[in-house]
Formats: sequence, structure tokens, C-alpha cells
Amino acid sequence: MVDFVNKLYKNQALFYKVFLFILTAVLIVYLLPKGGKFKYEIPKGKPWQHESLYAPFDFAILKSDEELRLEREEIAANNIPYYEYDQDIADRVKNRALQEINEVFTDSVLGNYRSLITNFVTSRLDEIYRYGLAQENEQMEPGDLIYLRKGNEAFEIPYKNVFKQGEIRDYINQKIYDANLDRFSNDLLEVFFNSISPNMFYDNEFTERVLQSKLDNISYTRGNIEQGSRVIAKGEVVEGNKYDILRSLKAEYESQVWSKSNYNWIIVGYSALVAMALLMLLLFIQKYRPAIFENNVKITFIFFNIIFMVMLTTLVVNFDVNYVYVVPLCILPLSLKAFFDARLGMFTHVITVLLLGFIVPNSYEYMFLQIIAGIVTILTISELYKRANLFISVGQITLVYIISYFAFTIIQEGTIDDIKSEVFLTFLLGGLATLFVQPLIYIYEKIFGMVSDMSLLELSDTNSTLLKELSEKAPGTFHHSLNVANLAEAAANEINANAMLVRVGALYHDIGKMENPTYFTENQVSSVNSHDDLAPQESAQIIIDHVIRGIEIARKNNLPDRVIDFIRTHHGTSTVYYFFMKAKEADSEVDPDNFRYPGPIPFSKETAILMMCDSVEAASKSLKEPTSTLIDGFVEKIINKQMEEGQFLNANITFKEIQMIKKILKRKLKNIYHLRIEYPE
Repeated sequence: MVDFVNKLYKNQALFYKVFLFILTAVLIVYLLPKGGKFKYEIPKGKPWQHESLYAPFDFAILKSDEELRLEREEIAANNIPYYEYDQDIADRVKNRALQEINEVFTDSVLGNYRSLITNFVTSRLDEIYRYGLAQENEQMEPGDLIYLRKGNEAFEIPYKNVFKQGEIRDYINQKIYDANLDRFSNDLLEVFFNSISPNMFYDNEFTERVLQSKLDNISYTRGNIEQGSRVIAKGEVVEGNKYDILRSLKAEYESQVWSKSNYNWIIVGYSALVAMALLMLLLFIQKYRPAIFENNVKITFIFFNIIFMVMLTTLVVNFDVNYVYVVPLCILPLSLKAFFDARLGMFTHVITVLLLGFIVPNSYEYMFLQIIAGIVTILTISELYKRANLFISVGQITLVYIISYFAFTIIQEGTIDDIKSEVFLTFLLGGLATLFVQPLIYIYEKIFGMVSDMSLLELSDTNSTLLKELSEKAPGTFHHSLNVANLAEAAANEINANAMLVRVGALYHDIGKMENPTYFTENQVSSVNSHDDLAPQESAQIIIDHVIRGIEIARKNNLPDRVIDFIRTHHGTSTVYYFFMKAKEADSEVDPDNFRYPGPIPFSKETAILMMCDSVEAASKSLKEPTSTLIDGFVEKIINKQMEEGQFLNANITFKEIQMIKKILKRKLKNIYHLRIEYPE
């Protein structure tokens, strides 16, 4: 039992990776659509390259988006509007007109013509309100039809039969003339205009409700294909009706309600493919990025980004598939490049795009666009902390999307007439959303405790609290650190290492000397040496302790682990040579391990560069009369000694790169000492 527990403890990191792998695969499979996957891509505008395809079951032919749009427009154009007829208003108008007759006409006139005038007014009002009196509707034509609602009944009538307020005066005048009542013209007009009022009103709510009902009842299909019928023959061009039939077959196939057995097999298939993709990513990291593979936090970060992108894309597709390109997928390679490197960012991006191919429509087109965009992202952004680089890259990513979409549309449609301008807007929104990568990286740093180039840029500020303290307490060490930073940055640029990281590491590598600054020669301003009263082993221990003190100070000030690695490794397992030789003079049997730094030795190009530059810069102060030949030999001697001691065995640095670093250091030291060619007298 104890052995099992010990074994479990020793392999807990591996068990965590297995758990993370299974959890990620389960989440992704859960997010994937569970219908069947149509096994053919539909190459619109190109010949069908597969075998002749026959219908596996009966299915309806779906109308195209253009057909549905035209049908909706036709229904909307032919929709007959509804008008509400108000009988109460008509009755009130007639009653008011009778009162107006008594008020407008004198008693003597009414005595002789009451019956004639009253009959004329009531007859005209009956004609006017037969279909109703409406206000003028400029959108209606005389030949248009309308529905007139009286209570629960509706009558279809021509709009020209309806009286409009603007027509009343001409109509009344004409009727007065026809009835030979010209002598009463003004009085009759006054009666009508004091009484008359519209009683017919456009019913927008009811009209829209009827229109929506018609739109909802639109059939999305036209015709059927029977089982066994040939859908398309090999070599036929996929266009027009053939394309619609294939699209309908794919939609029907993927929307079928599967039996429990089929559903389970689909889950098994998805699980196998997702697991294979994630396994390839893990194997890539294990083989080419072993340091990342050993760090469970970093593995968790990578898998979290994959899940995040799959989840975000799924949400957008479920909301509206037309906005799928709004998802800023290029944030994934940008984030991974900021914390790791370009190759890992690109590999993870490709794996994620392959997984998303199960979710999005037109998966080949989608994957092509996203992979190309990812490549452009990786190639164009070399220094993410420079804002201009990010904006330029976003512009290039958007341009790649637009060009690729333009090309695919031409291939599929054979014309540019079907290009949708709104798709360009989604590309632009997706590009702008990519700018969110900078605040997202900051969030990742706080959650996962990692460091990006943007944080390194902040740490490189010599006005930071810790570096200002170093400059005040140990000015010589601060000056030495600046010189080492300049040398290390130049060397890193020469061999394409992380120049920003090595510069920051160089600035902080000796912060442990703040504890006892006068015990280090660069900080001694008088002729009194603090080591004169100490035994060689005590002096060596003080020198060695600056590494331990530096790590403590760095942790106290929350410096990232990537920076602390430089403090820990910049002396590797070398010896404090001066005090070792001094002790050896008194005792030839002295143990060299008592004068050895605790290590570890450098384990990256950047930490190896710092070790070389630190040793060379510190030792160069001992040169009395430096010459070009002396500096060349001096650099060779120091770095060759480090190589002989095996200080670079764990660093992934080549002999060629070391030679390039030597060359840079020689040139830089010669510039520092202002060496000139010696001319003959």
C-alpha cells in the first residue's frame, strides 16, 4: 500500500495531465454538434469528383436563401392592408349634419326647402360613408385593393372606392351643381365641413400580424427527391439545382433524429478524433518543448485556450452562424506566442482549427481562412509589446480574410455579383476583436502566474522600485548589470534568442548584492577591502550567498519565475576561483565544493547567454591595457573554461551559436574600450 502511494505521488504530474486530457476531450465533444456528419464537401461551381451519389432516403429540396428572400419580398409587396371602419363616427356625422342644417339655414329657407336640403345632405353622407372616409395615403395607388373591416367582417374593395378628405370639396360642388342647388352652395358646404370627419383608419397592427402569419407559413422546400434517385453523377458541375439538392441532402442528413445506438457511435467517433488531435499536441510539446510539458500550469493554460475558443465559436454559431468570423481566433496563436514561442502557437492554432471544422459550416473554407490568418499572425508580430506591430498585424489579418473570401466566392459563383458586403464587416469586427489580446494577456498573467514580453518591458524600466534601490545601495553592481544587459541583448539578437527576456534577466541577476554591497569589488570606493579580515571560505560564502539572497529578494518583490531563473543560474556550478586559490595556498587539500555555487547550470539559450556575458563583463575590469588581441584571447579563455566545466550541457545552445556570441562580445568590448588600429609611425 505504501509503495502504491509513493508511486502515485511520484507520478502525480502525469496523472494530472491524463485527467486534463480527458476533461478537455469530454468538454469539446460535449460542445460539438451531435448529428451525423455529411461525408462529402460540396464544391460549388466545381465538378463532382466522388462516385455518383444516390438518395439514401426521401428528402425535400430546400429553397435557397435568395429564393426565400424573393418570396418574402413578393409576399410583402402583395400584402393587402387592412382598414378599420368606425360606424359610430358615421352616425355622429349624420346627426351633427342635421343640427348644422338648422343652424346654418334661415327658417324661411328651411320652411320651403327643408325636405330637399335634408335629403340632399343625408344622401351625400350615405354615399361618402358607404365605404368610409379616409385620410390620403400616399403609398396607395387607385388600383390597389384593401380590406375594410366592419366589426367581425372584412370586405375586399378597390382603394379608389374609398373617399379621401381631399376629394370632398370637388365631390360636394359637383353634386350641388347636378341638383341645381347652386344658390345654397356656400351654406351646404358649411354644413358638410362642420360635420364631416374621417371614420376609416389604417390598421397597422392587424396588417402586420397578417403579413407575419403569411411569412411564417412560407414553405422552405420545393419538391422532393425519392429514395434511390440519383442526386448527382460523377463529373457533373455542382451548381444551380444540383447544388440546392446536395445542400438539402446534407441538411437532412445532419438534422435526422438518430437512434440511441447511432448517437452513441457518433460520440465514439467524435471522441476518437478529438482525443487524437489533443494527443498529437501533447506529443509535440513533450518532444519539442519538454520544459513546457513538465509544467502542469503551462499545459493547463494551453488546453484552457483551446476550450475557450471552441466554446466561444460554438456560442456564436448557435446564435447566428453568419457571425462565425467575428470570433477572434487569432488571439490563440498570439497569446501562446507571447508566453511561449511561435511554433507552439502555430501548432496549437492548427489543432484548434481542425476541431472547429466539426462545428462550422463550409468547414474547408473556414479552416483555410483561419490557418492562413494564423500564419500571418505568427509571421507579422515579432514584438507584441509594440502597439504599432499589433495594429499592423490586425490590418494584415483582416486583409487576408477579405482576399480569401473574395477568391472563394469567385471560385464557387463564377462572378463577383454574389459577394456579400456584410461579410466584410464581420471580418473587420473579428480583426478589431483581436486587439483584445493585450488585456487578455494581462488577465492570463494574473491567473496563471506567467510572464509575457509586455510584462518584461515593464520590468526593464530602470526607474522601477527594485532597480532604483539597487542603484542606490550598490551603484557599481547596477552599472555592471546595465553593461551585462547591453551585451546580453546584442548576443541574443545575434542568435535569435529572446532579447527582451535576457535583458531583464541581466538587469536583476545581481540584486542579491544589495545585502552586502561592499563585499563586491565593483562597489568598493576605498582601498579598504572588506574581505581582508575574513577567511577565504567565509569570503567565498558571502559571494555565493548573493545568489540565494537575490532569489529571496526577487520572490519578495513578486518577480516572475522566468526572471528568477537568471538569478539562480548565472553562475551555474562554477567555483569562486579567487578565494578557492587563496585557500589552496594555505591548504592544498581544500575541498573545492566549499567554494562552488549551488547551481543549477543554465537550461536555456537565454540563461547561457547571461552566464557568458556576466563573466566576460566582470572579468574585463581587470584588463589593464586592453588590446584587440588581448580581448579576443580573454573572451575565448573565459567561455571555453565554462564549456569545459559543462555549464552549457542543459542549455539548448549550439557550438555555432556560442561562436557567434563570442564574436559579438569581442566587438562590443572593443567598442567599450575605444580601441583603434595602431598605425605605424
